[in-house]
Amino acid sequence: MQEPLIKLPPQVRKALERLNAAGYEAFAVGGCVRDALLGRTPNDWDVTTSARPEQTAACFLDCRRIETGLKHGTLTVILDGMTLEITTFRQDGDYADHRHPVEVTFSPCVEEDLARRDFTVNAMAYHPERGLVDLFGGREDLASRRIVCVGEPARRFDEDGLRILRAIRFASVLDFTVEENTSAALREGRGLLAHIAAERIREEFCKLICGVGAVRILEEYRDVVAQIIPELEACMGFDQHTRYHCYDVYGHTLRALSHSSADLRTRLAILLHDVGKPSCYTRDGDGGHFYGHAEKSAELTGEILRRLRFDRATEEAVTALVGAHHRPIPTDEKSVKRLMQRFSDEDIQRLVALWRCDRLGCAPEFSTPDPALDQVLPTVERLRSANACLSLRDLTVKGQDLMAMGIPAGKELGELLGFLLDRVVDGELPNDRDELLRAARNRWSSLKKQDGFDNRT
Repeated sequence: MQEPLIKLPPQVRKALERLNAAGYEAFAVGGCVRDALLGRTPNDWDVTTSARPEQTAACFLDCRRIETGLKHGTLTVILDGMTLEITTFRQDGDYADHRHPVEVTFSPCVEEDLARRDFTVNAMAYHPERGLVDLFGGREDLASRRIVCVGEPARRFDEDGLRILRAIRFASVLDFTVEENTSAALREGRGLLAHIAAERIREEFCKLICGVGAVRILEEYRDVVAQIIPELEACMGFDQHTRYHCYDVYGHTLRALSHSSADLRTRLAILLHDVGKPSCYTRDGDGGHFYGHAEKSAELTGEILRRLRFDRATEEAVTALVGAHHRPIPTDEKSVKRLMQRFSDEDIQRLVALWRCDRLGCAPEFSTPDPALDQVLPTVERLRSANACLSLRDLTVKGQDLMAMGIPAGKELGELLGFLLDRVVDGELPNDRDELLRAARNRWSSLKKQDGFDNRT
């Protein structure tokens, strides 16, 4: 087989040349080599070298250097605008916490450094003159499109439990399979994920569910998914006993997911949209029912996303999408305006996708999406173009205008402004200053005639 030619960025080539000129070995290593061999553009480039961190620093005195990883032999160098992580060849000691080595020993040879790595496709190094250093068959596994552990799989996973999730994440993102022994070991060791920080699990899981092979991996590794999100285990194998669904709850979820884009919030919402169904299940002569499951699913979604340390914006957006997924599709401007008051335009797009995918995941005879879905986004666009009034700041009447009429500041003023906004959004009043002042005056006069502002019907 002809030796591959990897086109290194000028900054990477320059870094290798500097280290070589000082008498040290140096290679591009890991994921960047893997991606380059696959014809993908690497997100970043890592370098491994025989130089110790202080020796590496001496080679890059004219560059900005970040010394945050020196304990493990890593120096970050900013070279001609590119960030490079340059790490000394090393061997890892024992792993006491199933995540981090107790000690790191610097090594004089690249072979020992590659032997400590997780998967064969990530254990290759490249130098433009020496070529590809591939001791464990990584290139062959790339060609076979499979993820294989370096060395004994059980040991690799016991050293670092996160590798369990990384294995299926790579399989999803690259659309690879997981080699049989590696697969068996990761299933057996899935409990090790309990030792891993939620933030790291979240990072890997997000990449997994957005991968091109996500549905296949989420189906094949149900047991690992249940380890990460135990709430989904109840959905696996749960027969819905309804003519609309010939799949169990989890099977329906995956079929819905298969129709979605790779947008993270959309995929999270689809994955969790029915997570509350098992706890809401009832059955009568008409079959299974899941009354209130959208609200329950939203509640569980919030708990799951908080446990996995998602940012507040993602948690709130995804929870709102899940809670709204069972509501009627808006078919008129008034309903669309109400939707626009609650969701950003981006999240309305996600909600439409959720509605569409949810229907596509139903039994074949019920999987045709509602034609009304095709009108939601054009209506949103038309209302935006027309500067439709959707919030108090859009009203042509402000609080000071009502106060000038003698309406006191406080609760009454706020509720009166809300009343006017509701009438405009519903199309009962135009957003015209004179019309709104007249309506406010009539409303206030009517309220004063009643037995108290707070007791009105």
